[in-house]
Amino acid sequence: MNASKLSRRTLLGAGAAGTGLLALGLPAGRALAQTPVALQLSWLHSVQFAGSYLAQENGWWQESGLDVSLLQGGPNAPVEPPVISGTALVGISAADYTAAAVAEGAPFKILMVAMQKNPFVIASLPGNPVEEPSDLIGKKIGMALANTPVLEALCKLNDVNMGAIEIVPTQYSPQPLVSGEVDCLLCWETDLPVAMTIQGVENRTMLMADHGYAVHSQTYISTEDSLANRRQEIVDLIAGEIRGWEAYRADTDAAAQLTVERFPDAGLDLETQRLQAERQVPLMFSDLTDTNGFGWWTDETVAANIETLALLGRDVTPDLWDRSILEEVHGA
Repeated sequence: MNASKLSRRTLLGAGAAGTGLLALGLPAGRALAQTPVALQLSWLHSVQFAGSYLAQENGWWQESGLDVSLLQGGPNAPVEPPVISGTALVGISAADYTAAAVAEGAPFKILMVAMQKNPFVIASLPGNPVEEPSDLIGKKIGMALANTPVLEALCKLNDVNMGAIEIVPTQYSPQPLVSGEVDCLLCWETDLPVAMTIQGVENRTMLMADHGYAVHSQTYISTEDSLANRRQEIVDLIAGEIRGWEAYRADTDAAAQLTVERFPDAGLDLETQRLQAERQVPLMFSDLTDTNGFGWWTDETVAANIETLALLGRDVTPDLWDRSILEEVHGA
């Protein structure tokens, strides 16, 4: 935990943490015995996981007797193996990755959905914008070839002729778009468009989720065995995580500042982290979460996911999603 304190962060956490200890019947300064558990992140440390950092910083897991370690993900640290082995109690994944793992026999359940809208976008420049899927016809799109099924799904959902789009394999960088090598990019709303904005390059994004591409992202998964035998730990972990994300929403600038402070060697730029944090909010919070609580989903949103996952070659059933932990946390 970072020793320095931000005034905004202190305001977010200090009062709530003290109240929580009193509610548990514990005097201030006295802690519960701590049970070590791990949360496996899906990528490198950044504001993408700021809700977790806030939960840890403010001691909200400690109030429930958990000593939570945040395991960094990345290109060489997949989420699923540590969750299956029990090294991590919960992991942050995405519905398509979880579906692929389940098809191979992994006993996963999706417990919470952090990103209500999938972050995939088509990014373009104002002089040649892509504002709806039909605008892709005749365009050169820069993307990783591994994401071809994603583009195919978008085209099928919107009756767009995939053959009329030229795919140009590119590195994950805004440069091919800025230099005019391609007309648009397939990327996440929270990275390449943010990088262009920080560089002063005006850009446009078409969120694929607004055009039928429904794949839950930043989903929290655990195994059936852990749900059966370590349920209370999972409930307490998810409860603290939800508090962290609610604090994040209340002050995204403070969340970005905390992220940069905690990981001084990660090469994180504060202005970039602030903009990314701001752009995550409409992806993570909605009327649905305002009504039912953070991380919620409905039978309708699951059905939309199943339809899109089928286009990606992943056949799943609604029982992949288990809402019982959220119902317990939110008191439903």
